[in-house]
Amino acid sequence: MAKDGVVAAAEKTKAGVGEAASKTKDGVFYVGNKTMEGVVTGVNTVAQKSNEQANVVADSAVTGANEVAAAAVEEVENAAMASGFVSTADLQKTGAAEQTAQ
Repeated sequence: MAKDGVVAAAEKTKAGVGEAASKTKDGVFYVGNKTMEGVVTGVNTVAQKSNEQANVVADSAVTGANEVAAAAVEEVENAAMASGFVSTADLQKTGAAEQTAQ
């Protein structure tokens, strides 16, 4: 009788340990999946921020290039007028034509 009780207790212990192990395994998988989702979200956030920063730098570079080009055109116009190659009236006609075209 005592032997049967010991065997029954061992079986219950074995079943309990198996169930606990299964729940532990499920918990580890859950935590692992949540951690992986967090890492993916973090990587995506960093990638998005990097993309935004690259766009800001590119926009700044384009703006800077446009400003340099406008200054260069203005200086060429000034040099052409100073040398007598074109007159102020010619530049005003060209400027009015460009504004009409836009």
